[in-house]
Amino acid sequence: MFRFSGSYIFAIFDRVTKDSSLDQMRELERTEPRLRVVWAPENRCVVDAYLRGYKEALDTGCDWILEIDAGFSHHPADIPQFFDAMEQGMDCVFGSRILGRFDKSSMKRRFISWGGTVLANLLLGTRQTDMTSGFELFSRETLIMVIGKGIQSRAHFFQTEIKTYCRNLRFVEVPITYRAPSPRLGSSALTEAFKQLWRLFQLRLKDQL
Repeated sequence: MFRFSGSYIFAIFDRVTKDSSLDQMRELERTEPRLRVVWAPENRCVVDAYLRGYKEALDTGCDWILEIDAGFSHHPADIPQFFDAMEQGMDCVFGSRILGRFDKSSMKRRFISWGGTVLANLLLGTRQTDMTSGFELFSRETLIMVIGKGIQSRAHFFQTEIKTYCRNLRFVEVPITYRAPSPRLGSSALTEAFKQLWRLFQLRLKDQL
């Protein structure tokens, strides 16, 4: 996955990578000064990869950090609208596939995302149209706050956890196109999602969220 922010691009690789992508990116890094290729074999799950990307961007001093899936589930052509929105004084900008569109191969994911969003908004007091998308832009201060909260989710639900922590900030959603599904959501990921959703709901009831 890539991390864009200012004039830097952070590409995070771990042992999940089985093809020649790492070698190709390292070769490109020699001629592209904005590119930072990070090898992170210690990653245990997808969340570790994202967190490593966040850390690299923050350590480099980036003011804005854009998260995008490098597998082209998200399309780079949608990026400018994130920066346009952030320039209006937002703390974070979230891509919404509900406001945008899913391609025909992603209809099952659309249903899961819609259902997850309805449930999250109901239990967590959030107000977004897409609580599960991973295409988003943060200010430095916002991302530091999110990481400081502690991301406990170990699967894709961590995107919902992040959005929950940002619910009272200045944010806006922008329409994006979801062109191809990421790896399918297994039963373990769904079980993890319900577990974390219940944990956050309990924190909300205790006014600790």
